[in-house]
Amino acid sequence: MTEFKFPDNFYFGGATAAYQCEGATNEDGKGEVIWDKYLREQNTINPNPSCDFYHRYSEDLALCNKFKINAIRVSIDWARIFPNGTGQVEPRGVAYYHHVFQECHKNGVEPFVTLHHFDTPQSLQDKGGWLSQEMLDAFLAYAKFCFKEYQNEVNYWITINEPTSMACQQYVSGTFPPAYHDQFSKCFQAEYNQNLVHAKIVNAYKEAGYKGKIGIVHALQTVYPASDSLGDQHAAALKDVLENRFYLDGTLSGKYSEKTLALIKEIITANDQEMIAIKAKDERILQKAARQLDFVGVNYYFSKFMKEYHGETEISHNGTGQKGTDVNRMKGVGEEVHPQDLPATDWDWIIYPQGILDQLKRINDNYPLVHEIYITENGMGYKDKFVSPDKLIDDTPRIKYLHDHLEKIAEAIEAGIPVCGYFVWSLQDMFSWTNGYSKRYGLFYVDFKTQARYPKASAYWYKKLAETRELPKK
Repeated sequence: MTEFKFPDNFYFGGATAAYQCEGATNEDGKGEVIWDKYLREQNTINPNPSCDFYHRYSEDLALCNKFKINAIRVSIDWARIFPNGTGQVEPRGVAYYHHVFQECHKNGVEPFVTLHHFDTPQSLQDKGGWLSQEMLDAFLAYAKFCFKEYQNEVNYWITINEPTSMACQQYVSGTFPPAYHDQFSKCFQAEYNQNLVHAKIVNAYKEAGYKGKIGIVHALQTVYPASDSLGDQHAAALKDVLENRFYLDGTLSGKYSEKTLALIKEIITANDQEMIAIKAKDERILQKAARQLDFVGVNYYFSKFMKEYHGETEISHNGTGQKGTDVNRMKGVGEEVHPQDLPATDWDWIIYPQGILDQLKRINDNYPLVHEIYITENGMGYKDKFVSPDKLIDDTPRIKYLHDHLEKIAEAIEAGIPVCGYFVWSLQDMFSWTNGYSKRYGLFYVDFKTQARYPKASAYWYKKLAETRELPKK
């Protein structure tokens, strides 16, 4: 067994998101976001207090310091700053994030700050969300406000987290609010608009001359054909353009290839919907941003294997951890299948570390404008078992998952791919969207009744890695 030594300037981080960890959804003038309304109507999951990061951020950042975690992904809840998405500013929200960023630096933790992490203000969703020009204009204005306000405290900005997940789940699978189904044309229009407003924000940041760096984070679940058949290969290409390729073209090269557009048109046409318009003036904005983008963040959890499918759309989301219940068949795209020789989590996410390496190679080979890559989320949802405060929480499967993926990241670095940091999802246990609280990802176990934090075995493993920067390789 040999060891890989990560560079001295490599970030070992933990990741969070405002709505998932802060709680306090009704405090200090915060406005309503789409998840507030959706969860209230569902009457199933309460996002309060989650892990109460809003009041306990100092405690969590002290844990980062103690466990040698030198970076953290946090997001700003747009509605804490602008309760209605635009217009009047809430000074208590502005002050809160100043306190968070200052506490980060006090503990030697570099904040990577996301402007939008699934939490659109409800007032703007009511006007059409990502399909509304008013929302897009408000997002640009909010971004400019944050850049100016926090310029002395934030060196790394992320425009949007996982637009890849957002549009598909909002308009096709119906698993994210506003929970529409099978609206592929609107899904691609939302993707198009997200790419465009991201580009405008990047260009505005650069034009203002700020000293920091700016990027975007994509959820890139690598797609493979289930067999060598031409039908399965084409299904994989269709799935990839829906969830990965359209975003990568738009944000990393600034131009949609002819193949990308042909695949999109095929999906939309198969569902008897209208093809979106691609405008030359918009691509000029995209290209300008792609040339100035400082980094791309990759969120990777699992891979997908596709087979040819010609039926109607049928989606059953596994949000409970009842293994084997996930179903995903899309009209005009294909069917996700689970190869029998590959393990999966209880939530049916296929564990395939090779996928992260293949995705990094793809970015490096196909998008030469990219100069820095961060693994901004990678982790394993697990049903951690708490025994007692004095007994270490054994999450050995998570340690194996993290090690095996980091091993592939090490291979990427050795191959010359510019991976500059790694963020475990998540720093601490928190609210997990449609999965509620049973799906735990954290390095630190949170007792949601007492809000006490307990380091898991994975936290100690990660601390040693961050201290030594040495990863044993098989």
